[in-house]
Amino acid sequence: MSAYRTVVVGTDGSESSLRAVRRAGALAGACGARLVIVCAYLPSRADEREARRAQDQPGEDGYQVVGSAPADDTVRQAAEEAVAAGAGEVEEMAVVGSPVETLLDVVTRAQADLLVVGNRGLSSLKGRLIGSVPADVTRRSSVDVLVVHTTG
Repeated sequence: MSAYRTVVVGTDGSESSLRAVRRAGALAGACGARLVIVCAYLPSRADEREARRAQDQPGEDGYQVVGSAPADDTVRQAAEEAVAAGAGEVEEMAVVGSPVETLLDVVTRAQADLLVVGNRGLSSLKGRLIGSVPADVTRRSSVDVLVVHTTG
């Protein structure tokens, strides 16, 4: 089996997601792979009710970045963490959309061969009953998925 060439990792800026970014950065660095860091966000034009509705969506684990500036800051910080962990070539992407759909779309567009996510949401009752980002992408991804243990 050859090493991974393109690794995609999702982040929402939480410490949990940054643990997954650091692991993805170390792995990408060890493989000499390109690392694509993705933050899905809602447009800032979304009114307060729309933002609340998105945060209440099942499977999102209650956190969705709102606005391009916070999303840009999120991927910039994540890129710094990934480089410190060993990543060489890093691409930052802030994309309007839901986390699951965005990650799967970026995996396809980037021709990635590995998707890295944290396990946040897998251990919650809501995550077990309704779904979570890691569970949904693992079930739907066409490439390998690494679920990093980022929460207790």
